[in-house]
Amino acid sequence: VHLVDSVGGSLQAGASLRLSCAASTYTSSSHCMGWFRQTPGKEREGVASIDFDGTTKYATSAKGRVTISKDSAKNTVFLQMNRLKDEDTGMYYCAAHSGWGCSVAPGSRDFDYWGQGTQVTVSS
Repeated sequence: VHLVDSVGGSLQAGASLRLSCAASTYTSSSHCMGWFRQTPGKEREGVASIDFDGTTKYATSAKGRVTISKDSAKNTVFLQMNRLKDEDTGMYYCAAHSGWGCSVAPGSRDFDYWGQGTQVTVSS
């Protein structure tokens, strides 16, 4: 499984950004896909997940501002982030696994495949 994250960027607080993750053939329709954020000095945290059947889950901090979706025909997963805040700054990674249980919550099953990551910087 090969994942390629789109380019992030530097944005002002309050702006919107959509990240995309291009996956190998059939990955998004057969795997659990997730987005994670890594900031210096902090543990990597899950943002959202979407299962092969389209079921979505969100971290508490992401609910209401973040939407994960996918286009299975294009094997691409998206992370739409609205009303960006300074604390959204970080390196974002797309990830996938084919096992049971699709979640990015702490203690969930580890993801096996990772994108290269993309930097998102939000400033106020």
